[in-house]
Amino acid sequence: MDALVALHQRVSITKLTSPAPDKTQLNQLFKAALRAADHGNMRPWRFLVIEGGQLGKLGELFARVAQSNKPEITTAELERFKSMPLRAPMIIACIAKTAENPKVPLIEQIISAGAATQNLITTAFALGLGAVWRTGDMAYDPQVKSALGLTANEELIGYVYIGTPSVPVHLPREQNPEEFFSYWSEE
Repeated sequence: MDALVALHQRVSITKLTSPAPDKTQLNQLFKAALRAADHGNMRPWRFLVIEGGQLGKLGELFARVAQSNKPEITTAELERFKSMPLRAPMIIACIAKTAENPKVPLIEQIISAGAATQNLITTAFALGLGAVWRTGDMAYDPQVKSALGLTANEELIGYVYIGTPSVPVHLPREQNPEEFFSYWSEE
């Protein structure tokens, strides 16, 4: 797929099924992520690929954390947390890995990790895969971050659920650039 077509037509795809990306596709995703804008060449990111039986273990972790945070949680709510990672055959946890740098503020490092994640999901679309970037309580909870091995200088910026679209992909709603872009002039 042409790069401009991918950039102009990429949509989040939530209905995903097997197969997950193969090794060749994963390599393409990874290479694209690593080309994100990166002030100071700090590479302020890392990624965890979660698939197979590990998806169920992630669901169990989500349920334990949800119950820890809300002891009166219902069985139905617990089951919902357990099933969350099972919505796709693969999840890539996207992590901003920051470091003190006098020339590169922490916010730039986090944005760079976000750009790497955006490159990853746009490349997935270009390859005919489906992907959706999800966050929520389980992305920001300290217990989840600890269980996934994040350190004090890391933030989980989201989970990319990825697989094969199980429904036809729709074209995005057309946006008017003039609503978001203007020209600055000093008066």
